[in-house]
Amino acid sequence: MANKTVEEARFHWQLPLYSLLGTIIVFLALAISQSTSTLYILVVVPLISILLIVAAVWSAIAKKRRRSLAILSMLAVHWAISVLLVMNYSAVRDSARWLVWSRDYKAKVVAQPASANGELQHIDWDGWGWGGENTEVFLVFDPADSLSAEAASGQPGRFNGIPCKVDRLRRLESHWYTAQFYTGEIWGQCNSGDARGR
Repeated sequence: MANKTVEEARFHWQLPLYSLLGTIIVFLALAISQSTSTLYILVVVPLISILLIVAAVWSAIAKKRRRSLAILSMLAVHWAISVLLVMNYSAVRDSARWLVWSRDYKAKVVAQPASANGELQHIDWDGWGWGGENTEVFLVFDPADSLSAEAASGQPGRFNGIPCKVDRLRRLESHWYTAQFYTGEIWGQCNSGDARGR
């Protein structure tokens, strides 16, 4: 009986740790398979939140206050980590996909024929959109690594070897980049007369 009372009085610090690890694992699994964070935001976060709130209330009713606090701390950890991951969704998604499948992507890009007009070798990397307004992201191989400074600056612009103005250039590793074009543009079909000042 005394052991049970001591057990109930202890704060279960492992539960917030499990919440941290579980949130990251679920987020990464969805990020690798989904191009947007919508499913995570609209389904996963509310579902896990409801389950944790119900568990915390149940523990409080059962007069297990420490366990109830531990479950509420799980909820706080879940929300905090979710906010950080969703705010950095694109970077997390790119890094996770690159970690898992970089060898396959590299082989596909290098298999592309070299361009006669000086364009860098590339393939489709990601994309999203609706109603014909799609945003395209390309995986780009830059053998000279000339895009390094531009990627570090984080500024949009026109870059050698890429035909359209790039909204976001991100470095995955040496010589390998993702180039996100403005909505409605794809490689080789740029909107040259738009209001973005090309």
